[in-house]
Amino acid sequence: MFHSFTYGATWVLSKVRVGVVCLCTVTAAQADPVEILALGDSLTAGYGLMDHEGFVPQMREWLDAQGLEVRLVNAGVSGDTTAGGLSRIEWSLTPATEGLIVALGGNDLLRGIDPAVSRANLEGILRIAKEKELDVLVVGMEAPGNYGPEYKAEFDAMYPELADAYDALYFPRFFEGLYSVGETPAELRSVMQMDGIHPNAEGVDLIVEAMGPAVAKLVERASAE
Repeated sequence: MFHSFTYGATWVLSKVRVGVVCLCTVTAAQADPVEILALGDSLTAGYGLMDHEGFVPQMREWLDAQGLEVRLVNAGVSGDTTAGGLSRIEWSLTPATEGLIVALGGNDLLRGIDPAVSRANLEGILRIAKEKELDVLVVGMEAPGNYGPEYKAEFDAMYPELADAYDALYFPRFFEGLYSVGETPAELRSVMQMDGIHPNAEGVDLIVEAMGPAVAKLVERASAE
């Protein structure tokens, strides 16, 4: 009888230990933050700003304030075009990456690159993301009118069309948050750096406030996988 009780007690304790280990493992897994890669150019990289003032650090703070556990990786490269993004997307991703923000095209505009070329590059990025089963947020840009109506129409349309084709989330304009201040260069001067191209810290704050909910939705999608 004594031996039987000893064996039974040992068996119960073993089960308890296994249960505790399993519970700890599940808790640790649930606590792991969702990893999102922000693929972009100088706007993503935080050109001309202190480290904590850039788009990625400010977006991290915004997401944290919403109670979201996110590891947002800065894959912004100043001067990068859609072609540059396509050339480095594969090695920028890691096995831990669960979601992707694509914010490219501004430098294609500055160089007057054919929208058909930009579209093919963006589609290449989205195709790789789909192959790797990543959730994606496509962030659009708008061409200025001085390129002509045909160029503008083709360039502006590629973002929502590709997002729809690849079942990606879509945010219409990277600079959306700035339009609460104004639309002309003179009106936007207070939220832009001296070059008139890149936002200052205040401008980034407005951009993050506007885009934050879309990024939060991406995190929600990625964490549900």
